[in-house]
Amino acid sequence: MKPKPTALKVLAILKKEYPDARVTLNFQNPLQLLIATILAAQCTDERVNLVTKDLFRKYRNAADFARADLKTLEEEIRSTGFYHNKAKNIIRCCQMIIQKFKGQVPRRREELTALPGVGRKTANIILGNAYGQQAVAVDTHVKRVTHRLGWAQSNDPDKIEFELMAVIPQNGWTMAGHQLVFHGRKICIARKPKCNVCPVAMLCPQVGIIPRE
Repeated sequence: MKPKPTALKVLAILKKEYPDARVTLNFQNPLQLLIATILAAQCTDERVNLVTKDLFRKYRNAADFARADLKTLEEEIRSTGFYHNKAKNIIRCCQMIIQKFKGQVPRRREELTALPGVGRKTANIILGNAYGQQAVAVDTHVKRVTHRLGWAQSNDPDKIEFELMAVIPQNGWTMAGHQLVFHGRKICIARKPKCNVCPVAMLCPQVGIIPRE
């Protein structure tokens, strides 16, 4: 099968299957999405949304986070896990935003990835969902689903991003990421994927999936 035509067919099906596909972190501006995405590392979006509900009432801009007390912030985000590093990165990140970007989250990937704790995935989530730029954000769901579909072979998320950019039309990069995440959460789960009810099963080579007896 040729990857690109197959990808178009798969994405057309996923578009119908998940019409509400979107980033599931709650945010009202680019800074809130940046903070929420940092907190979401190794944590569920549901848990992050519970934490940020109060967090964003207290810290309203980059300056508020930049001058936050480290120990206090750690306690406020403790339930998201890895809170020592996350709190440290949030404070340093916002300090840099104040110092170098006049308090505004930058709009360029190379500037975003220069911020502490911000890799390509986080940068692409910001670009795609806060600034309306097309970007492929590769999380564990996207990695798993695209491996099984045969669209990507690398285990490095950054390399997978470029593999997918060659397969998915550029005007659909951001939405494709959302659709793949929704599919990975609902059907193409890590253990015992629900291939028997998968809407794209006929187009999937099921790479790495052990057939059930």
